[in-house]
Amino acid sequence: MLRRAAAAAVVLAGSLAPAAVADDRTTVGNDPGCRGSMLSVTVCASDNSGSPSGGPGTKTKPAGNRGSGGSAAPAPKCTYEKADPQPPAENLAWDGKTPKDGAIYRVWCEGGRVGVTFVPTGAAGPIAPTIDPELVARRAVDSMKLVGPKVASPRAAGKYVVGMPMWMWVTPSTSSYGPATAKATAGGVTVTATAKVASIRWDMGDGTTITCHGPGTPYTPDQGKALSPDCGHRYERTSAGRPDDRYQGTATATWTVTWTAPALNDGGEFTETRQTAFTAAVGEVQVLN
Repeated sequence: MLRRAAAAAVVLAGSLAPAAVADDRTTVGNDPGCRGSMLSVTVCASDNSGSPSGGPGTKTKPAGNRGSGGSAAPAPKCTYEKADPQPPAENLAWDGKTPKDGAIYRVWCEGGRVGVTFVPTGAAGPIAPTIDPELVARRAVDSMKLVGPKVASPRAAGKYVVGMPMWMWVTPSTSSYGPATAKATAGGVTVTATAKVASIRWDMGDGTTITCHGPGTPYTPDQGKALSPDCGHRYERTSAGRPDDRYQGTATATWTVTWTAPALNDGGEFTETRQTAFTAAVGEVQVLN
């Protein structure tokens, strides 16, 4: 199993022309060619191209001819690193080959992880990298349209009191809490990704942060002045004098995403975050004699 880099910027379904390669990470150039992938992410590999890649749906315009006062942009550089250990025989990157025929290399091209590729023994350079399944998984997550927590408390219309227990909770939904599942396919590789909120970090606006490992428990009047059993806070000062006389807070959800690519006998995990702003008006109880 190949472990994925923490982040990657491009997916390649086109081809990189042969160049120099070594067992250690080696930087090389590429021959002309600029092609988009099945995921509508453009990767450019050309001695006469413009910038190496754009964002999703972005096309790269090749540079003009040399001369006439203009000059071509530097050729994109790619780095190849021999996978150690090598992936199991059933990994799709082998494409029917064996270690006797060559080896599997990880590939980066100026800006991010591209994928993996098989390099024949004695070859002058690598052939086209295969799709990196983690990048496909990230595209699956994009299709989930995950959003920040749906904050139910503190309420914008609520009035809270200094020193009194505040219960914080969110209203779970598929897009705001999970679990959410989606599939994405590229280059013949189908990846299934599942996302679920692992924790919510509450920045209360008074310098206090609280991390809750759950959606929180809704408050009911019969709870009186009891503390929340799993997600609560006490404001020690009034919010008077702050913007709009309110504490300005945020609830940031950390999503854990697990993914599998059965055809590659591969899988992994990464995290995503989404944030929602909230306000809390906190006053003091006035005692009359």
